Amino acid sequence: MTTVSFIAKNALRNKRRALLTILSVAVSLFLFVTLLVALRELTMPPEDIGASLRIAVRNKVSIASPLPARQLATIEQIPGVETVTPFTFFGGKFKNDESVGFAQFAIDPTKLMTIFGEAKIPADQLDAWIKDRASCIVGRDTALRYKLKVGDRISLIGTLWPCDLDLKIAGIYSGTLDDRNMWFHHKYLDDALGGESGKVGTWWVKARSAEDVPRVVDAINAAFANTSAEVRAETERAFQMSFVSMWGNIKGFISSICSVVVFTLVLVTASTMSMAIRERFRELAVLKALGFRRRELFAFILAESFGLALIGAILGAGGAWLFYSTTNIAKLTGGVFPFFEVTPKILGVAFLVAALLGIIASLAPAIAAARMSVVEGLKTLD
Repeated sequence: MTTVSFIAKNALRNKRRALLTILSVAVSLFLFVTLLVALRELTMPPEDIGASLRIAVRNKVSIASPLPARQLATIEQIPGVETVTPFTFFGGKFKNDESVGFAQFAIDPTKLMTIFGEAKIPADQLDAWIKDRASCIVGRDTALRYKLKVGDRISLIGTLWPCDLDLKIAGIYSGTLDDRNMWFHHKYLDDALGGESGKVGTWWVKARSAEDVPRVVDAINAAFANTSAEVRAETERAFQMSFVSMWGNIKGFISSICSVVVFTLVLVTASTMSMAIRERFRELAVLKALGFRRRELFAFILAESFGLALIGAILGAGGAWLFYSTTNIAKLTGGVFPFFEVTPKILGVAFLVAALLGIIASLAPAIAAARMSVVEGLKTLD
């Protein structure tokens, strides 16, 4: 019998207990990886290639407060600004949705490809949308979800604005990080409000270069300081994080859950290992009598504990990577998470936790076995 087969035989002596230990580690690490990925997606939203140049401008008091349309001329004249478009969230309900199933934004259609150049849409569909004020384009994911196609009509019941929209789908776009949105003419929204133009939700600005972004942000804030509609200009990344901050200390909350999961797993695994080693005190005493030293017994126990934890990590963390890599997470979460990437760093953290778990769980039984004398061990009942 080799050393490896000896360790494996002891680890699997009680197959039910070994299986339950492995499953507890696997399930806990699956949950651990899921929480870490969710935290990463919430605090580090993915960015496309043009995100570094985009600037969001909103009302300084509240994002729910609109801005005057006359600000457009001032923003366009700021050095470093390549283009700017109104960007107003409509928030309408479609069909029988109880809530807003997808976001709808009123913008200047001629500025779409300049600001959101990553969007892919056939040229004829883009041209048709630009020419028809009563038309819109929808993201591929939304089109698939509701079985929409070019030429269909889409009606939205207003929730934030006192009007409803009836639009014709002129095109379907794809290629963005979130292909669920709908874009339509801002002038159509003005018309739907009874010709009451002059208000926009936010402005989206594209700077000429990354070096211009800080200067443009400062210039926009300064241009409307001490006016009736002060603004807060910030990068797209900062704008996204402002929404995350509305959820409170989400990072601390998820981190605390991860800590509880790991702590509970340590207690369960350490208790299981202690029970398994206690049942073999007589065998360990025999090994001592045969000349095995304390460090060799400690290595056997550590290898057993480490092996069970490693198998659990492969099933749990590896299973999480496989599951989230092959699952449509946007559909599974109802669009809350468009992406759910298990990064190598997260996998590394999970396997590190498993390694530490195997070491910590073996400490107590290993110390007990080391302190045990041959006579005391032989007196122990199986």
